[in-house]
Amino acid sequence: MTVPYSELELRRSKVKRLMSAQGIDAALITCNVNLIYTCGAVASGWLFLPVDGEAVLFLKRSGGVKEADSIKVRKPEEIPAYLTQKGYPMPKTLMLEGDELSFTEYNRLAACFPEATVSPAGTHILREARSIKTPWEIEVFRRSGEAHARAYNRIPEVYRPGMTDLQLSIEVERLMRLEGSLGIFRVFGRSMEIFMGSLLAGDNAGAPSPYDFALGGAGLDPALPGGLNGSLIKEGQSMMVDMGGNFFGYMGDMSRVYSAGRLPDEAYEAHEVCLKVQETVASLARPGAVCEDLYHAGIEIVKQSGWADCFMGTDQQAKFIGHGVGLEINEAPVIAPRMKQKLEEGMVFALEPKIVVPGVGPVGIENTWAVAAGGVEKLTLCPEAIRPLGV
Repeated sequence: MTVPYSELELRRSKVKRLMSAQGIDAALITCNVNLIYTCGAVASGWLFLPVDGEAVLFLKRSGGVKEADSIKVRKPEEIPAYLTQKGYPMPKTLMLEGDELSFTEYNRLAACFPEATVSPAGTHILREARSIKTPWEIEVFRRSGEAHARAYNRIPEVYRPGMTDLQLSIEVERLMRLEGSLGIFRVFGRSMEIFMGSLLAGDNAGAPSPYDFALGGAGLDPALPGGLNGSLIKEGQSMMVDMGGNFFGYMGDMSRVYSAGRLPDEAYEAHEVCLKVQETVASLARPGAVCEDLYHAGIEIVKQSGWADCFMGTDQQAKFIGHGVGLEINEAPVIAPRMKQKLEEGMVFALEPKIVVPGVGPVGIENTWAVAAGGVEKLTLCPEAIRPLGV
């Protein structure tokens, strides 16, 4: 999807305001996600973004980027000479993406501006800017949610008795791709990996994983220890489909539960607990609401239900029930204990209360929400009851 230039200008202005508040004169933006945010596309190069003045995109390879002021260079060391030639003042404080660049690349870019004080605040500032979505971005989430729901609504028809979780996941992934999913699952942090999303069936949903996801799963191989494990789907099991809704570059998040036949009554009861958590937290979520207060409101319902030992996992329990989403799946805000951040209008987050019923599998819900002036808007509209497969 082509990002209008007026939208890019709005985003760049937001970043500039945050830079100015910290006394930063200019940024050199390098990483893919931040270039998507500020340029509308992945680019092989660097965006020089001064607080005062127009941005300049320096490209090693064009790669389809449409930027009127782009300049072809072979290496970043050429950037200062061009800026001097065009009358740009050399920055006194230069911002780099300190939490994302490698040690070698960070030092190389810093050395291009030897007179500047280099700040590593780029990652923090850009993530802060990205946490407040524009109306254009929220509309992208709405459209993504529609495609996501169309794929999920067809899951019952692609199931065949005797399937493994892997075979069913392949069919779900196919449905997602047919609806336009880009496939790539962008995550912030080097220790978070997954392919498109997860399908967790039966007790595998409670298997601990080293990754910081709500539910783990053993995975198919120690090289990717998370998600489905190749087991046969059995009658009376539940399975949770949690595929990342990346249809236009933005990671919408939605989980739904399906069943092979009828589940024990306790599974449906636990599912209702999760729906109640969602309803309660959503009713409290609005600008000014404190993230940890929302978390505790949800946890109190779980404690009263008697399902606390199975909430957000069994052997290993995640200590959050929601997280911001955007160009990456794990953005601000985080709905978790000790998180004092307040919701702001324009934030988009996923709320995911989930329970693993021993001997049955996962139940629960996940939807993506936008914070509006008077509350929240649900962006992923799809039936929320447990749906039987094969019907």
